[in-house]
Amino acid sequence: MITKTLASIYKTNLGVKKNEKVLVFTDRISPSELPNGNELCRRERLRDIALLAAEIGKAFTKKIFYSEFPATGSHGAEPPEDLWKAAFGEKTVGELKKYRLLKPLLNKKIDDAGIKRAETIILKHKKSVVNAVIALSNYSTSHTRFRDFLTRVCGCRYASMPIFDVSMLESSMNADWKRLSKTTRAIAKIVNTAECIEIKTPNGTHMTMSKKNRKALADDGMLSMSGSFGNLPAGEVFLAPVEGTANGRLVLEWAPTRELTSPITVIVKEGIVKDVMGEEPYADYLRAKLDEREENRNIAELGIGTNDRAKRPDNILESEKILGTIHIAFGDNSSFGGNVKTPFHQDFVFFKPTVRLIKKDGSGTYLLKSGVLMR
Repeated sequence: MITKTLASIYKTNLGVKKNEKVLVFTDRISPSELPNGNELCRRERLRDIALLAAEIGKAFTKKIFYSEFPATGSHGAEPPEDLWKAAFGEKTVGELKKYRLLKPLLNKKIDDAGIKRAETIILKHKKSVVNAVIALSNYSTSHTRFRDFLTRVCGCRYASMPIFDVSMLESSMNADWKRLSKTTRAIAKIVNTAECIEIKTPNGTHMTMSKKNRKALADDGMLSMSGSFGNLPAGEVFLAPVEGTANGRLVLEWAPTRELTSPITVIVKEGIVKDVMGEEPYADYLRAKLDEREENRNIAELGIGTNDRAKRPDNILESEKILGTIHIAFGDNSSFGGNVKTPFHQDFVFFKPTVRLIKKDGSGTYLLKSGVLMR
């Protein structure tokens, strides 16, 4: 089943053709990381999955490229120069360096004029760019300029699979993709009738936010169209709330890869995390990440899970896809409709949420009640 599901990524999800160039990449455990036990095992197996995925890809195209690099240590951080070369070509990267654009790109400190100049260079060498990407790095590259240039500028199809675990090949990756796509797109359409959103959960989470002029997008796993981008496993509707509008309290019971020993309470005012309260060790890590940059405190994303095959709560890649859950992220939202750029994007999942959609005229309707879809 594992090889069949990996083959399905090429055939069904990405629709790879014989003459196309495909890049498969992963990241190695860096010296600054100290994973142990199950996490160490998962990280080591991630490389095995990436190598196997690249090998299976040879049945679909002769132009398979494989790359690995030291882990960046943060979701949303730009990958290193070597991966840019593998994806865009050495000439492209050489020219970006020549005009002193690569370093600010990698550091996420580039201005709009620099981005436009970089786009011009990339388009000039578009024939060198890969057609599809299978991103099996532990740390997510979804919210990076690297991914944005590939999909938005070059039309590359991009499957992002951070924190991937082999068990997903037998669960959430075995979704009925056509049915999942229909459900996800229908939910996105409903969410897009709202101007504001209110969220409550049984554990004390309560937050409101505006989505005025922001579009909810469907991540449905169907990535065969030019410029398509999404997670695998897929199954969520997501949006960037209007900066400065989120207010309330989040009660975290799950870190990205484990259940917390005690809840962490996060206070949010005017779209910014103001306080993180709790004695759980993860609270110290979260405070440290939020202190690195003020932009990391931004309420970046609201997502709604739509995958009925997703079950496990201890891996954010799958847990945020569980039908009837929501997730909220801090940090970067520049790649899906927001204005905040930072090398950090972290999601947290919430169970049994009640989600109320409020229209421009003030009328409201429930999308979810205690985790049950109302339509």
